[in-house]
Amino acid sequence: MSKNILIIGAGRSASSLIQYLLNKSAQENLHLTIGDLSLELAQRKTNNHPNATAIALDINNVNQRQTEIQKADIVISMLPAHMHIDVAKDCVTFKKNMVTASYVSDAMQSLDAEVKANGLVFMNEIGLDPGIDHMSAMKVIDEIKSKGGKMILFESFCGGLVAPESDTNLWNYKFTWAPRNVVLAGQGGAAKFIQEGKYKYIPYHKLFRRTEFLEVEGYGKFEGYGNRDSLKYRSVYGLDDILTLYRGTIRRVGYSKAWNMFVQLGMTDDTYVMEDSENMSYRDFINSFLPYSPTDSVEIKTRIQLGIEQDDIMWDKLLELDLFNPNKKVGLKNASPAQILEHILSESWSLQPEDKDMIVMYHKFGYEINGERKQIDSKMVCIGDDQTYTAMAKTVGLPVAMATLQILNGNIKTPGVQLPIRKEVYEPILKELEDFGVIFKETEMPYIGYNPDKLLGN
Repeated sequence: MSKNILIIGAGRSASSLIQYLLNKSAQENLHLTIGDLSLELAQRKTNNHPNATAIALDINNVNQRQTEIQKADIVISMLPAHMHIDVAKDCVTFKKNMVTASYVSDAMQSLDAEVKANGLVFMNEIGLDPGIDHMSAMKVIDEIKSKGGKMILFESFCGGLVAPESDTNLWNYKFTWAPRNVVLAGQGGAAKFIQEGKYKYIPYHKLFRRTEFLEVEGYGKFEGYGNRDSLKYRSVYGLDDILTLYRGTIRRVGYSKAWNMFVQLGMTDDTYVMEDSENMSYRDFINSFLPYSPTDSVEIKTRIQLGIEQDDIMWDKLLELDLFNPNKKVGLKNASPAQILEHILSESWSLQPEDKDMIVMYHKFGYEINGERKQIDSKMVCIGDDQTYTAMAKTVGLPVAMATLQILNGNIKTPGVQLPIRKEVYEPILKELEDFGVIFKETEMPYIGYNPDKLLGN
């Protein structure tokens, strides 16, 4: 009898996940039901495969949702994070295992006791970031601890970027995932981390000017800016007494300084609507954040406001976006500054059909062993194949698919609402990911995390 997998949501990040399971379907005796609001999208992803059925699925239709969940042996939810919970409650009711790539919400966590009582596995945070970052970090942390080492520093960076051969703009950046999330990055609280035992905070208006440089062999220099809350994984990773813990986002060098111009002007604000935004030109948009002047042009006012010269590369970056065009209309009704900025950037930063994306992940592990301080750097670069099987789709979708199969086959047994931080989860998945080009290169080196001789204070 075939094992039935219900996949809810057939969006961009589901392509590699579905392809992987279809490729395994004959040997593993799987049947996939792919449900999406758009039947056409679900059908496209099945690719007429005999072991897949596409259905139009509205998760707000309780009867339909529950009928499909009852028929499944395991449920994969690729829905937006806030929509998982109804599916999760049904999975508890009908005693079905569940897999998602999303962060564990409080609502999901509250199901833990029931999930355990029913002997179910609810695997979350098993995509890229969160996901591959957890697994690759825990592998090295567990190895260090098993040798008797004590962790003193953990820094982790990840970024979705454009591949070098498709890098064609001055920002060295294109949207490889939800543009809205890029525009709103860093908002909603200060970046919080710990450095040499001291709690540190970077407020939003300073975030993009506090960056760390990273070098990846063969790909050049990158920079990282701080994620919102680096501390929430302290106890998850078993690093409660670590001295330095920092998580960040990777961009090409120069991106953060340029992005900071939008932050300082107020263009990333999503808290209010701009009057008559529909009829506003791009030039009107930028001018609305600048002081009135009877003589100075919008260009001059912008340069004065940002403190940049006409021969500054920052100025060229603004010009490249066509921000000063009086003839281009925003065309969005009742839009916030952030929504308008996203619309403008999407024109310049969308991946073209022939473009490839790139994922870069970089971990630094500092530890003490036998009185000596050492460091391991672990780096991974993954390049997409095309616009369907992107590096983002691969790195988000493949771990989800692999975990699903491991749970179905009884290899991942520990029940509960969980992250992929145990050996039974990360070991086989990281090993299999290498076959798909997701390979971490680890380098041992002398500890360079913190040098008290070079610092006057901390």
